[in-house]
Amino acid sequence: MNQTYMNWSSGKDAALSLYHIQKQKKFHVSELVTTINQDYKRVSMHGLRIALLEQQARQLGISLRTIPFPAQVSMETYTKTMAIAVKALKESGYTHCVFGDIFLEDLRDYRENELKKVGIQPIFPLWKRDTKEVFQECIQLGFKAITVCVNAKYLDESFCGRILDQQFLNDLPENVDPCGEHGEFHTFVFDGPIFSNPIHFEIGEKVLRSYQPATDTKDDCFTDNQDHSWDTSFWYCDLVPKR
Repeated sequence: MNQTYMNWSSGKDAALSLYHIQKQKKFHVSELVTTINQDYKRVSMHGLRIALLEQQARQLGISLRTIPFPAQVSMETYTKTMAIAVKALKESGYTHCVFGDIFLEDLRDYRENELKKVGIQPIFPLWKRDTKEVFQECIQLGFKAITVCVNAKYLDESFCGRILDQQFLNDLPENVDPCGEHGEFHTFVFDGPIFSNPIHFEIGEKVLRSYQPATDTKDDCFTDNQDHSWDTSFWYCDLVPKR
């Protein structure tokens, strides 16, 4: 089988992608790769404690590799750091990698272009699927997830720290993608068909955090090709591992 690593966000789309890629029997996923906010010691964007990320890896039976980034990071720094990490993965024998992306064309193009430089083939198991169907499949398969971060522009505090179920889907505003594919919300998967055992945790405090764009607009991770700022205020729900 092809030696493969998983770009692991700790959320539902990554979990469902891993489920499908393991069903194919063509790829041996032997490593999870996750970016970490080194200032807060948490999973990038998701705000998840590293201890819970490590529990996911143990229950999946897959080794974990983390890539640290500062809270404020330029696109140039991000690309250079990822290039070094991917080169190391290639030298370790990896030929393929898996992403949970569904329909962001620019993001897929970026990933493919960067990976092509080192000779790694990306795989997108959920690509172009209907996101409402993806959400419902997660529930039907038995995956259990909770929102750990929501974009304050689209969702209020009440959506942060909620379990993903049919009622959650019904309550989403019309302008929010069912899978949060535009970054409207991020999740933590704590149980499902690919886990040996569920992960136990307690819900902690909720906080609103705001981030400032980089001062150099030519190299700013918070701006897109249309030169307007990304949303920078998010509600985070702290999950505390149970002992």
